[in-house]
Amino acid sequence: MTTDDTTAGGATLDPRRLARERRRASAARFWRRYRSHRAGVAGLAVLAFLALVALTAPLTIGAEVSDVTTAPGSPMEAPSGRFWLGTDRFGRDLFGLVVWGSRVSLLVGLLAAALSVVIGALVGITAGHFGGAYSTVIMRITDWFLVMPALVLAIALATVLSRSLGTVVLAIGIVTWPTTARLVRAQTLAVESRPYIERAKALGGGHLHIMTRHVLPNVMPLVLAQTTLLISSSILTEATLAFLGLGDPTVVSWGSLLQDAREAGAVSSGKWWYVVPPGIGIAVVALAFTLCGRGVESVLNPRLGVSR
Repeated sequence: MTTDDTTAGGATLDPRRLARERRRASAARFWRRYRSHRAGVAGLAVLAFLALVALTAPLTIGAEVSDVTTAPGSPMEAPSGRFWLGTDRFGRDLFGLVVWGSRVSLLVGLLAAALSVVIGALVGITAGHFGGAYSTVIMRITDWFLVMPALVLAIALATVLSRSLGTVVLAIGIVTWPTTARLVRAQTLAVESRPYIERAKALGGGHLHIMTRHVLPNVMPLVLAQTTLLISSSILTEATLAFLGLGDPTVVSWGSLLQDAREAGAVSSGKWWYVVPPGIGIAVVALAFTLCGRGVESVLNPRLGVSR
């Protein structure tokens, strides 16, 4: 018998196997509860479909759809059997552009939300754990970011830095982390007040051990729920920056399509097919992520109730 094994009732148990089984049971319990939230399941189904469409776009649409030199149609053609959503001002197929643009919009939303959550979780956990002068200073900085208009700050950053997808992700991540930091800090303070934290400290657990082995697992459900909600706002912010001409001009996204439509005068000339499809795409994705976030919240916080 190894030192990693324990004996209970004459049976030898592997702690790692027990941990895996507990995680598997916890995931199964989470999914059972999540399935009872109809809106959350609907949002997840929509996201799964859109993710499949975005991932298979290189095979179904092809990168040449964004090339203005090989545009197959005339500028701003109305929807037809050949072009389901019409064409843009360069004669490119808008259906292919909307599908291809979903890749950039979803990617930027996911990366920006991940960056925001990482920064917010790091700030929140350290502020709640260490407290004192460090917590006071870092939370005053957080308050400063909270009172600043997020969109204005993102526009300022996108204007100063080079125009690229990395800049957009960085700008969105920097301006959206304070809410996560506040929530995680409050949860960290609640976790740190529990008796097993004092016991871990008495047994010699250091700061890193306490934060990573005890605090982080307890705040992860909150971080997960916050991530799903942040993705929708990140996609909306990316679309806004691209619409204002602050996105990467070399890539196609839903926001850049709206910018092209504005510059081409599609709204004033009644070319609705140029504006409506990317706008609907942004709205549907934002709504789907919001529904998923609400579903996760209802599972993690039963007091919110479950929609049936």
